[in-house]
Amino acid sequence: MPENTFVVKKICPVCEKTTRIIKTRSRIKVLSHDEDGFTRYENFNTCYYTIWLCEHCGFAADEKTFTSKIPDRYLKNLREFLLAKKMAVPFTDERTLDEAINSFSAALRCLEFMRGKASKRAKYFHQMAWIFRDAKDTIQEKDFLKLAAESYEEALATEHFPINTLTDNMVIYLIAAIYYRLGDEKKTTIYLSQIMNDQSVRELEPRIFDRARDLWGEIRAARKKK
Repeated sequence: MPENTFVVKKICPVCEKTTRIIKTRSRIKVLSHDEDGFTRYENFNTCYYTIWLCEHCGFAADEKTFTSKIPDRYLKNLREFLLAKKMAVPFTDERTLDEAINSFSAALRCLEFMRGKASKRAKYFHQMAWIFRDAKDTIQEKDFLKLAAESYEEALATEHFPINTLTDNMVIYLIAAIYYRLGDEKKTTIYLSQIMNDQSVRELEPRIFDRARDLWGEIRAARKKK
């Protein structure tokens, strides 16, 4: 087991059995931050353990979803699907890259049954991109960044923010940062300008404004080098 993780026991909200869950410790040495929110730690990637996975029925979700009550209108079909497909996987206290990606794939399937929000789907895609970035698989990283950007855009059009700590301006910034990583300067500047031209963002969400300003500065610096 990695030194930055520990195992706890939780009740699965689908099969209601006690399952072992891997959690990450709160104090891990941070090396750097990428402009789209990926935090780099020393010899560790927390995204590998974002998804909680039931070892009995295969239900997969992030911590907040796993520890929340699933509405009855979704629970029956989800339970039948997981039992019919025999989605349970053996418990492991250290995930490989493939196991980490498979945990997100399982979470996305479960999210469909629960009619999950586009913002949650975007978060999953985004973290999958971070896993591939850390593994230096740029092709897979870009594929999932595109899916994340599209889902964040859908969320902006269909959801009411804030959602937990996620604000609409934060989503706009994340979309801009993702398109920056993808090399799409036009879309990056379109979204950044929404933040830079909104005085209320500077006053109410100064951290988002500062990040947008810094990213804008990187774009301008890159233009001068051309």
